Amino acid sequence: MITIRSVTITALASAVLATTLTGCQFGTAEQDTSPIVIAVDLELSGSAAPVGKAYQRALELKRDQLNASGALGARKIELKVKDNRSDASESLRNVEDFSNDSQVSALIMGGCNECAVGAVRTINEKRLPTVALAPASAVASPVADRRYVFKLAPNAVDSAAALTNELHRRGIKKAAVLNSEDSYGQEGLAALRSEFIKAGIRLVREQGIKATETDVKQPVRTLTERKPEALVVWTPPGQALLAADAAQEAKFKGSLFFDAVAAGDLFLGASAGSTEEATLIFTQTMVIDDVIATTPAKAARRQWFQNYTARFGGYNGFSSFAADAVQLIADAELRAGGEPGKAGRDGLRDVLETSQMDGLSGPIRMTPDNHSGLMPQALTTLVARGGRWRLAS
Repeated sequence: MITIRSVTITALASAVLATTLTGCQFGTAEQDTSPIVIAVDLELSGSAAPVGKAYQRALELKRDQLNASGALGARKIELKVKDNRSDASESLRNVEDFSNDSQVSALIMGGCNECAVGAVRTINEKRLPTVALAPASAVASPVADRRYVFKLAPNAVDSAAALTNELHRRGIKKAAVLNSEDSYGQEGLAALRSEFIKAGIRLVREQGIKATETDVKQPVRTLTERKPEALVVWTPPGQALLAADAAQEAKFKGSLFFDAVAAGDLFLGASAGSTEEATLIFTQTMVIDDVIATTPAKAARRQWFQNYTARFGGYNGFSSFAADAVQLIADAELRAGGEPGKAGRDGLRDVLETSQMDGLSGPIRMTPDNHSGLMPQALTTLVARGGRWRLAS
């Protein structure tokens, strides 16, 4: 009896212990270890490669920071990157491949306007949430036809308004415009015409150039012949610097103004002399080391600037948009919730559509009526001094 009793008590104790352990296991939420896979379509070769490579560096740095922070729990971000060779057809092939990959939660596209617009139909059909870094309004508008596409880049109307306000503040009455002939350049020219009329500024001449043009001397000479008080350059960064050099060669005595898309590296290199005192409309992130970090958002921007500079030896203004795209997708994936790894593309899209954050680029607000998230308040006035961009005083 003693032996039987002892065995019975031991078995009972084991059963209670097993039940207790099982209860603890059932009471603990299952930890999600599934990766957050973000596909990336970038211009890593071809005419737009410098900006595409800046985006890639930023994406990789932000991925590493988020993965090391523990903010994603046991989950990690994985990037699947493809080069579109600055070609819209190649970009579309990349998007089709990514959309058919069941592991991919979302897509980030680079600065190519034609690439993003050309992929809209595939993105919608495949229900692939996409954050595009291209600036043209047609990338994310009309929203009814762009349900799965969101945009993180300066808007032409906001940039034109800020630039015109600065011209007006300085008392400039006559201006000429050099613009790229792509969709964003044409959109910018239209916005400037409208803003100039309201501000009483006369557009004395305008000149369009192909986005791939490498010789801008003749167009700049044509524009400066009328002796405008200001030359507005609405082109990608490489062309903007060439235009500054050409204006100096043409002995232009007026002021240079650059649209946000003309932003590039912090340091102006060989064009430092020709860009001295030029004005750029862009976000504070480019010059955050000039800004006192009075808020958590400004402190985060300063830290980003320092981390990027430490890793890559310089800073590129476009980097913050790429980093914010990763943050938006990661936050949306976590907020979408549900079963581990089961947020789904539709759930992710729904959360992205109501996302709000004080990003590295500035305040970002997405709504069901507006998929272009960068707020006008993100833009400020910068000036070139001593071979680099500075906050205008």
